[in-house]
Amino acid sequence: MSVIKPNLLNYFLPFILLFSGAQSAKANGIIKLKCEHLINPIGVDNPNPRLSWLMDDNRKGALQKAYRITVGTDSLQLKGNMNIQWDTEKVNSSNSLITYKGRALMPFTKYFWKVDVLDQHDKLISSKIASFEMGMMGAENWKGNWISDGNDINVRPAPYFRNVFESSGQVKSARAYIVAAGLYELYLNGKKVGNHRLDPMYTRFDRRNLYVTYDVTSNIRQGKNAIGVILGNGWYNHQAMAVWNFDQAPWRARPAFCFDLRITYTDGTTETITSGSTWKTSLGPITSTNIYTAEHCDARLEQEGWNKVDFDDTKWHGINLRAAPSKNIVAQTMHPIRNVEEIKAKSLRKFNDTLYLYDLGRNIAGVSKIRVSGKKGTVIKLKHAERLSANGRADLSNIDVYYRPKDDTDPFQTDIFILKGNGEEEFMPLFNYKGFQYVEITSSEPIRLEKKSLVAYFMHSDVPAIGKIASSNPLIDKIWWATNNSYLSNLFGLPTDCPQREKNGWTGDGHFAVETGLYNFDALTVYEKWLGDHRDEQQPNGVLPDIIPTSGWGYGTANGTDWTSTIAIIPWNIYMFYGDTKALADNYSNIKQYVDYVNSISKDGLTTFGRGDWVPVKSTSNLEYTSSIYFYVDADILAKTAKLFDKQNDYLVYSALANKIKKAINNKYFDAEKVSYGSGVQTELSMALQWNIVEDEYRLKLAENLAKRVAADGMHIDVGVLGAKAVLNALSDNGQAETAYKLAAQDTFPGWGWWIANGATTLHENWDIKATRDISDNHMMFGEIGGWFFKGIGGIKIDEQQPGFKNILLQPHFVAGLTHFTASHESPYGTILSSWKRYAKGVKYDVKIPANATASITIPEIAGKKVYLNGKIINNKLDMPAGRYVFEIR
Repeated sequence: MSVIKPNLLNYFLPFILLFSGAQSAKANGIIKLKCEHLINPIGVDNPNPRLSWLMDDNRKGALQKAYRITVGTDSLQLKGNMNIQWDTEKVNSSNSLITYKGRALMPFTKYFWKVDVLDQHDKLISSKIASFEMGMMGAENWKGNWISDGNDINVRPAPYFRNVFESSGQVKSARAYIVAAGLYELYLNGKKVGNHRLDPMYTRFDRRNLYVTYDVTSNIRQGKNAIGVILGNGWYNHQAMAVWNFDQAPWRARPAFCFDLRITYTDGTTETITSGSTWKTSLGPITSTNIYTAEHCDARLEQEGWNKVDFDDTKWHGINLRAAPSKNIVAQTMHPIRNVEEIKAKSLRKFNDTLYLYDLGRNIAGVSKIRVSGKKGTVIKLKHAERLSANGRADLSNIDVYYRPKDDTDPFQTDIFILKGNGEEEFMPLFNYKGFQYVEITSSEPIRLEKKSLVAYFMHSDVPAIGKIASSNPLIDKIWWATNNSYLSNLFGLPTDCPQREKNGWTGDGHFAVETGLYNFDALTVYEKWLGDHRDEQQPNGVLPDIIPTSGWGYGTANGTDWTSTIAIIPWNIYMFYGDTKALADNYSNIKQYVDYVNSISKDGLTTFGRGDWVPVKSTSNLEYTSSIYFYVDADILAKTAKLFDKQNDYLVYSALANKIKKAINNKYFDAEKVSYGSGVQTELSMALQWNIVEDEYRLKLAENLAKRVAADGMHIDVGVLGAKAVLNALSDNGQAETAYKLAAQDTFPGWGWWIANGATTLHENWDIKATRDISDNHMMFGEIGGWFFKGIGGIKIDEQQPGFKNILLQPHFVAGLTHFTASHESPYGTILSSWKRYAKGVKYDVKIPANATASITIPEIAGKKVYLNGKIINNKLDMPAGRYVFEIR
């Protein structure tokens, strides 16, 4: 087997195993030690961080019988079990997600830890040593001052800051801590620190600010050093006007930051270099930064070497001291935004020597970078679009509909770069991202561009890929790929609706796609951050806005259960996928407040508080019915969470409420004679199945009626966002997998495949490609299909009684339209593989259950066929320990 880079190995492991034949059974050790779901993080604030690991053991029945965690402040001493900070001693448990409960952790301190595991044969397996490092652990530990350049909110150019300090000894370690209201780029001695983009993540700035920690040990020189900072407006100082009123946000001010550089010398002393009155500031070449529109740069204004020691800053000015935007300054403990993928242009069209058009061949979120030469003062405009007009020019008409410009000085999704005229120059915006496939270049003077002159960067929160599918139908694979492209295009420290027209954290879009996100990506850290935003935005009466964070927009009459159920649905899904209760614990009172509010405005268990089945194909669903179902979902999650946390009184109260809502829905909307709900459209029938409203005795018949309705609708979907979340699951979970697959695989209107057949590389906002509104070409609200592939065909499902895939439900469907299908998911216990392939005699079903997990397998019955394992006939339903199994149905 050829060597694969470590970061790719986990992605392709299921397929390597699948096609490489039998593997030798062995235990390789304890791997992937994580703190707060990150590997060796620095800047951790949680005083009781979560520690986790998994067993790398492909032997049948591999199991952890006991564990022992030891934590210390010295890696060498830890090896000898000396000066231990925390020792759990032997714990007889298979749990591999543990909350730290040792001696109080100290700010700025690095801790080392390891875990010893007793396997199923009572053999000790030890991990390598991992680490985590605590951060500020409280706003009171900051030493720096908040500073700005003193300009007002209407000044467009970005402020630059610099400071020179002298290192007074030999550096052992150095950490930079920076928090900003707005966005920042940090430099030390002329070099950018780190590879993050658009830090810090967007929050409700007057209630919570995020700081980032960097290891800058290698950046510090003995003697003099220079610190440089550029600030961008971000969402903090929104200068563009659009319908969501971010220009009127209560926190709005000129960007500011606070900085601490903590240096530890080899003699044990420490020194902290801070932001404050000794710093200087100036404006520079970035003449406008707008997260919503674009960025402008005048290269003629560059001050070469501005972030280096020997720069002459006598013309720079003093800074202004500022109050902190909030007193709640916490660590940004999450996967950052990065330039994840460089994309070269697929084609270049030259209209004339002042007009060019680049086509990337796919729709992305991110930025473009241009290299160009030209006369000094040449103005180059880079317009980013998803579509082309009939004449082949960039067309923004589908995405600039909510922008309300005062003038034409800040065009939508159009970077402006003015050349300084001294050879080849390079421009890439620092404080912006866009959604686009095409980049149209116009220039005020002739320029010469080649295909290689422009590249694009796919930007997003750099969450590890942990899920993959492959099938015999290229359309299915393309839909899955496009779904992931849309998911990542809309992951920028929070899930958004689209990367161009809005960039808003629409709550509904977020929870419709949460399973797709968690099957395919390790996105827990992003969701936990967004739930913090929910807590910041929730009103005392429990109400949430339908975009989070918000300037204040969205606390209207439609921000109801079908959208803002994020507060319950996302923590519950984190618990289901990771077996981690922290999100439920952190948000328990918020869920309770929310459910109590909805209950206070509902009548007899029913509510019309909601937005409804947004952007349906043609049929509409009853608003009270759909909103009340999500009210039930929230109450049910709250009741189950109360039981989980042993809150008996709450459990009794909210389980009774859930039953009341369910009964009210069935009493008003269920027709027992027809076995139908509401007017019998796809959304209404499928939601009753998806969310367990229908009683068990009617379930299969209702699914059969749903399948009949789909057939009557021409074997095509007729749903909006609520139905798109439910319809495929409702069918495949209840005996109608063939119909579900046919819906998923349609390549004619309407359906996901129709978009692909028309060249889409991302999901759209409207089933109708020629619709006149709601026509973003990169939207995530119809994205449940990307998770359904794992559940509905691969059959990898969660056992609610043993969440986090401790026990896996494997329930594949060998649908007629496919000859093979493979799904893999990197669970908290390791890789789950569910792969089936037709052969002459029947079907082979290949399964991998990771160590320390089990599976309950249900193999579909095929008329006249029996199920074999190792040549012996077995039952089609069985419980299996960890291991690799190949079943034959023949």
